[in-house]
Order: sequence, then structure tokens, then C-alpha cells
Amino acid sequence: MHIASTFSLLCAALLFLQAPAVVQAQTTSSAGSAGTFVYKPPLRGAPARRVGGATRGTGDSGLVLQVLAPDQTGLTTQAQPTLYWYASKASNTSIEVTLIADSAEVPVLSKNLALTAAGVQSVDLEKLGVTLQPETDYEWYVSAVSDTDQRSKDVTSGGAIRRVAADPVIRARAEAAGATAAPGVYAEAGLWYDAIAALSRLIERNPADARLRAQRAALLEQVGLPKAAEFDRAGGS
Repeated sequence: MHIASTFSLLCAALLFLQAPAVVQAQTTSSAGSAGTFVYKPPLRGAPARRVGGATRGTGDSGLVLQVLAPDQTGLTTQAQPTLYWYASKASNTSIEVTLIADSAEVPVLSKNLALTAAGVQSVDLEKLGVTLQPETDYEWYVSAVSDTDQRSKDVTSGGAIRRVAADPVIRARAEAAGATAAPGVYAEAGLWYDAIAALSRLIERNPADARLRAQRAALLEQVGLPKAAEFDRAGGS
């Protein structure tokens, strides 16, 4: 009995000494995972809506365009959201941005932009006076138009967006989380465009913040946008 008791005491002492190390390892692991936001698509099983944006050997050789959109229709609570897209390089080719409702024949937006630098670009619908109607699906495209008479040469990337009603619970959670954690709340709630916009605004204010860029890169990788993610992981250069 004396030997068994001594052995039990030794085991307990060892466990006590090891406990802080175990707790520290668990805390470190949790902190590491907490830095990555996870997007949970609300429309699982929905048909793919995003189209690719790599050059097909005509027009601007080597140009890659990627709208920062999920494969299925992405959601926003904003009436006039900012849409983000990625370009692999600057180009003299005319860039055309279009936005059209699924049930419409005429786009609500058709605008030409200059592409003066590589990286993540934005289209602010509020500045352009464009409002999304509630519970309406829209498709939006970014195209490099090298020949207006032969649009088959375009380099085009497109995605889909739908405006949904804001959930007061999600809004309260985002406000309580603070600006740096709010994108994660939106991503978990399936609000892709709100998450990307909130995170992108933080990056615009803090372009050298590697943590913010890593968070956006992780979201982009989750929806199959490796080229845009590589740009962020390289520090935006």
C-alpha cells in the first residue's frame, strides 16, 4: 500500500508540473487558429456562379482577373456595397465593370476603369449611385476589353451577389467584436461581401499589416482564389 501510494503521489506531481505547459500549448494553438477567419457558405449545394479570369492568349497576355467572390452567390446586408477584384498586373487595356440583375436585360452599371497597378481593386457602388434591391440576385463582371468588335477576346471574371436583410444578432456580435474581429463574424454568418469589405477597409488603412493580409488571403483560399491570395501573402507586392 505504501509503495502504491508513493507512486500515485509521484504521478500526480508530474501531471501538476506538466499542466502549465499543456495549457500554454493549448492557448498558443487557439490563438493561432483565432487569427484565421472561416467563411461558412449559407447556400451549400447551390450552383456555381463565378467565372474565371485568366487570359486566353489573346488581348493582354498574362493578365489575370479575379473577382473576390465565392463560387456560389455571395451575400451582403449593404444596399450599396463596395465590390473588390484582383488584377495580376497593370494594363493599358480598357477595364469594364458591369452589374446586372438576373431578371433584367439592361445592366444597372456599366463603367470603364483604368488599371494602373496590380493588386486588389475596388468598385464603390455608393459613389456610383447604384443600389441593390433586396432579395435580388445580381451578376457582376470585370472584363479587360482589348477589342470592342471581338468581345470573345475579353479576359473576364464574374460572380454573383444578393442583398439580404441584416440580422440584429449578427450586427450586435460584430459591434461587440470590434473592427478587427468583425470580418470574422460576418464570414461565419455567411456574409461574404460584408466580410471582405470590412477586412479590405482595414487593409487600406494599414497596408503593411501582414496579419490583416494573411486573414484576407485565408478567406480567398477558402473559396478557390489562389492568385489573389498569393498577392496578399506576398505583402501586396
